[in-house]
Amino acid sequence: MESVEKKDQKTICRIVITGGPCAGKSTALESIKKAFSGKGWTVLFVPETATELINGGVAPWTCGTPTEYQRCQMELQIRKEAVFLRAARSMPTEKVLIVCDRGLLDNRAYMSAEKFAEILAELGETEVSLRDGYDAVFHLITAARGAEAFYTTENNSARTESVDEAIALDNRVIEAWTGHPHFRVIDNSTDFEGKLQRLISEIAAFLGEPEPVERERKFLIEYPDVDFLDSIPNCQRTEIIQTYLLSDGDEEVRIRQRGLSGSYMFYKTRKSRNGGLARTEIETRISAEEYLGLLLDADPARRPVRKTRFCLTYENQYFEIDVYPFWKDRAVLEIELKNETDEIVFPDFIRVIREVTEEPEYRNSSIAAKLE
Repeated sequence: MESVEKKDQKTICRIVITGGPCAGKSTALESIKKAFSGKGWTVLFVPETATELINGGVAPWTCGTPTEYQRCQMELQIRKEAVFLRAARSMPTEKVLIVCDRGLLDNRAYMSAEKFAEILAELGETEVSLRDGYDAVFHLITAARGAEAFYTTENNSARTESVDEAIALDNRVIEAWTGHPHFRVIDNSTDFEGKLQRLISEIAAFLGEPEPVERERKFLIEYPDVDFLDSIPNCQRTEIIQTYLLSDGDEEVRIRQRGLSGSYMFYKTRKSRNGGLARTEIETRISAEEYLGLLLDADPARRPVRKTRFCLTYENQYFEIDVYPFWKDRAVLEIELKNETDEIVFPDFIRVIREVTEEPEYRNSSIAAKLE
């Protein structure tokens, strides 16, 4: 799936490479530049702000309070990313990939929810606007989980975590990013070279190299315990309104409002089926004004679909559970796969009724046509 800024034939995509301590980010960044520069992308890197500040003498233990340090870090990071985006827009090149060495939601892993909300209010930002402002997020699991022999703190003077602390921090970073519309976790199930290859493959698939194809499986499940989902840190709620537009042929065009508590992002998506589970899907972020304008092209034969989506990370997989207001006994669970044959490990608190990937009545476009 692709979600990028497209202006005057220029494509600008902002992605985050994050992860736990000693996850391989530095080497990964080098691999990304080599892989995508060769595919015609101008690759820009936003350096990790925490390492810059700590190496420069600004740290949680030198500032007045750890919260004051986080405030300084987030303010600098926002400014840096804005500068890179401005520079990207000015460059005489058609495709720019901005790679952020950690993103703004990483800061959430280092403080309480109350302190994070306090800083957001001071900065005039929301969690949704910061999290979903990036096009995609790729998390590399720490070597402390599954590759313990390779875990070290010697290659980064700003890193001090023990193995147990690294695993706990890895979990908190995953929890912070859960809820993003395109979040992928790269584990240590292969050697490090294989880990890098899987990362490059995931990024390439997102960018649409050679084409933006997603493989999605969909399951009908028993109505979940939404209070439980709200209570677990690796699950995030978001509210969605999905409207289908008039379109020609086999192409499906929709617009979507996505967010929570008055903070929303807006998207336009074009889909076409390639056969089997594979679909070409191009998703572009749009402004609130563009969204309101496109509502005038809504298909009168299909009503807007409202749903609550719970994004859940489990066993390094990313599930999306859609709860609809008109069903009290069932819901729909989706997972996007790199390969159609990938094994799915369902959480033990989810009761699967059956797979409905190929059942048209469970597609949102069909649901929209049945609503009154």
